[in-house]
Amino acid sequence: MIYFDSAATTLQKPPQVALAVQDAMRRCASVGRGGHKAAMAAAETVYSCRELAAELLGAEAEQVIFTMNATHGLNIAVNTLVPMGGRVVVSGFEHNAVTRPLHARNARLTIAGRRLFSPEDTLAAFEEALAEKPDAAICTQVSNVFGYILPMAHIAALCRSCGVPLIIDASQAAGTLPVSLKETGARFIAMPGHKGLYGPQGTGLLLCADGAEPILYGGTGSNSAEQEMPDFLPDRLEAGTHNVCGIAGLAAGLRFVRAQTQQRILRHEQKLLRLLAAELRSLPRLHLFTGKEQAGVLSFTVEDMDCEEAAALLAAQHAAVRAGLHCAPTAHESAGTLESGTVRVSFSAFNTEREVREFARLCKKLFGSTEKAQFPTCY
Repeated sequence: MIYFDSAATTLQKPPQVALAVQDAMRRCASVGRGGHKAAMAAAETVYSCRELAAELLGAEAEQVIFTMNATHGLNIAVNTLVPMGGRVVVSGFEHNAVTRPLHARNARLTIAGRRLFSPEDTLAAFEEALAEKPDAAICTQVSNVFGYILPMAHIAALCRSCGVPLIIDASQAAGTLPVSLKETGARFIAMPGHKGLYGPQGTGLLLCADGAEPILYGGTGSNSAEQEMPDFLPDRLEAGTHNVCGIAGLAAGLRFVRAQTQQRILRHEQKLLRLLAAELRSLPRLHLFTGKEQAGVLSFTVEDMDCEEAAALLAAQHAAVRAGLHCAPTAHESAGTLESGTVRVSFSAFNTEREVREFARLCKKLFGSTEKAQFPTCY
């Protein structure tokens, strides 16, 4: 199978990730629930991952909060900073993991920047909106639909100068682009473990610069006589038993990213993107969404064909992509694809040029003529 759906989850993991999960299942009990060998092994495993994440992501170890996924972390961030009916500035390319929690709080949104692959438009819109002193600003670092790299360093600087707390959704950036709590001055940065950090599903990280309001309450192994959640991090935001096995796998993924370097992984993915775009531009029925500031995600539409049908034809030929709105209707509104959706191709460190050329060959057979190609279904 050609797997080009890493913007959803990186299916191909470094082999040490699965080995770390299996080892933790054999050796580790619960963190903070005893002084015996198995409990201490769990504590060491979790703290090691916390330190690795802090090193890679410009934070202190206690500022690294383990979550179930980026959505979990973003809900904590929104719950902390946005009052009911509060005013929030968001980019024109946000995921439902941002917009649905805001909707639940009846937040009044200003959407800043609608032009795809235009950092100038994004910055100008943020500058104007931040002058109104909203309760918070929330911005994705990379569009999960189009791979557009937003000008995060400049947006963060604008937020600092205006005194507006910033939440960064680094779901599509972590593992390929610089992510730093210290350098951005963001209040929160959320990311999943299962995408560019090559960890297991069910893991995530929230970088928390200061105090936060929990959305889960329960045991932490600390301050057990008190009915209030601890007032210190990370315990305040980590109620219940940790996903120790998943965290062990995430630590192995972080080590892989550190060894490969984010810069090298990004260059590899961008090289594959440029190669595929060059191959597909000759197909008149395809409309590609490409730009200068683009990570390893490429969306396209096929003339006179539903995007779900196009993805199903590719799946029948063992090529895995995603089609539809990708849980980001705001981004599709900005790009003018809300009615059609797109077919999305996304890469990882494990994809190859050979796969790209084979995928391009399939696209030319399937979409290269005005007549629909017929292939046997062979899922």
